[in-house]
Amino acid sequence: MTRTARRMFELLEPICLVTFFARECDEELAALGHRGYWDGYFASRAAPLGRVPAEVVHAAFYNFADGEAARHIPKAWEKIPPEASVAARERGSAASLRRISGAEMAASPGLLRAADLTTKAATSAPTEGRIMYAAMRTLEVPGDPVARLWHSATMLREHRGDGHIAALVGARIGGTEAHVLSAIAMGIHPPESFGRIHHLSQERLAAVVNGLRERGIVDADGRFTDAGRELQQGIEDLTDELAAAPYEALSPAELEELTAALEPITAKLVATGSK
Repeated sequence: MTRTARRMFELLEPICLVTFFARECDEELAALGHRGYWDGYFASRAAPLGRVPAEVVHAAFYNFADGEAARHIPKAWEKIPPEASVAARERGSAASLRRISGAEMAASPGLLRAADLTTKAATSAPTEGRIMYAAMRTLEVPGDPVARLWHSATMLREHRGDGHIAALVGARIGGTEAHVLSAIAMGIHPPESFGRIHHLSQERLAAVVNGLRERGIVDADGRFTDAGRELQQGIEDLTDELAAAPYEALSPAELEELTAALEPITAKLVATGSK
C-alpha cells in the first residue's frame, strides 16, 4: 500500500496543481475581490477550517514563515465570506481541469469512473490528527464529475499533507527547513534560491541552513550529507506510509481500474504543466 500511495500521489498531484498554476482559479478569486494571488490562496485553502485566527492557519499549513499567514488571515475574509472563496476555488479548478483535459475526456466514462473511485478513497480514511483533511471532509462533494475528481484529489492531497507534517515534526524539521531539504532534493543550488523561500531575509535563511549544517544534514556547500539524504528519504517513506489508508478502501481490481483511468488524464496535465 505504500507503493500504491506513492503512485496515486504521482497521478493525482497534477490534478490538484491546476488550482495553483492555471489561470481560472486566479480569475475566480480575483472576481470576488481578492487582491493578489496569496490573498486568494490563503482565503480559499483555509476556508474549510472556518474563521480561525492566523495562528491556526499557520500551524495547519506548517511550511510558511512566521507572519506570512497573518498578512492575509483574517483580512482576506473581512469582506468576502470564506464559503464564497472556497466555492470560487472549486469552480476555477474544475474549469481548468475541464479545459486542459478537453471536452471529450471531460465527458468520458473513464473520467467519471476516476472521479467515483477517487471519491471512494478520499471519503474513507480516519480524520483523527488530520486537520486539513478533516476540514475538507466537511465540504459537500460536488455532483459534477470533473469538479468531483478535483475535489477528491484535493482531499487526498490534504490527507497526505497532514501526514507529511507529522513526519516532519517527528524528524524535528521545521517548515522553512523542509523547503531547504526539498530544494536540495530537487537539485536547486544554492537551496536558499528556491522560489518558496528566496524572499525571506538572508539572516533568516542563513540561520536555517546553518542549523541544518550543525545537525550534520547539510554540508558546507549546501548539499546533503549522507545522513541528510537518509533523513530526507525517511521522511518521504513515512509520508507514503501515512498516506496509504484511503486506498485500503479500494479492492486490487479497483486500484488497477483507477490507475488506468487516471493515467491519460494525468498525461494531459503533465504535458501542460497543469496550466
